[in-house]
Amino acid sequence: MIAFIKKDDLRWIQGRESIKVFAPKAPYKYSRCFCKICGSSLGEILSDADSFPIAANALDADISVRNQFHEFVSEKPAWYEICDDAEQFEGHPTSA
Repeated sequence: MIAFIKKDDLRWIQGRESIKVFAPKAPYKYSRCFCKICGSSLGEILSDADSFPIAANALDADISVRNQFHEFVSEKPAWYEICDDAEQFEGHPTSA
């Protein structure tokens, strides 16, 4: 699960030097960050933007949020079932 957070709400305790960043290729917008030690996906945790997506498993506290939407569902594996009623998008969500 990915959570969008505000940069000012993120406080690094340790491990920033252990993050590896991979730049996005179109049509993706965000870089992807991974732990160099264990390989955990961390979302865009090193972003300079005011808010950005990070992997919810990278947070220490329970964030008590629910999925608002699913993106890139056209790329999900056939065995993966989406088991909620959140809106689904073939690619990035578009705004009206």
